[in-house]
Amino acid sequence: MEKIASFTVNHLTLKRGIYVSRRDVTPSGDVVTTFDIRMTEPNRQPVLSPETLHAMEHLAATFLRNDPEWCERVVYWGPMGCCTGNYLLLQGNVGSSDIVELMKRTFRFIAGFEGDVPGASPRDCGNYSFMNLADAKVQALKYLEEVLERITPEQLVYPEN
Repeated sequence: MEKIASFTVNHLTLKRGIYVSRRDVTPSGDVVTTFDIRMTEPNRQPVLSPETLHAMEHLAATFLRNDPEWCERVVYWGPMGCCTGNYLLLQGNVGSSDIVELMKRTFRFIAGFEGDVPGASPRDCGNYSFMNLADAKVQALKYLEEVLERITPEQLVYPEN
């Protein structure tokens, strides 16, 4: 069986950043770009807890689907199974540098969020109490300050194997 593309990325050298993971063309001809929003260095830094990622998912998905500039292009936001970041899927042929400002706004929103997490109720979510808002805010601020506000070209393109 052929190895999928995301398993060919050298996770031993991957830094925190924003990467185009793949581009797909739908049967109708639309392009969907998948972004790797890498928040921790794989196999070298602690992973994010599933509860933190779940709170972050609710907040980011809500923010992105309400962003006046990008809302029509947002397909999906969700956590990576390895708990080192998130995936963002956008309609269109979009590059990593194109979404840096969007990610800054998103992570500022998460870091500064006060109140009840959107959709965190038994009616709206299948595991509504499985969230850590306090840590989601801490991790969002850390990513914003340490990565997004000083992002380099190296953090926008996957490293060569």
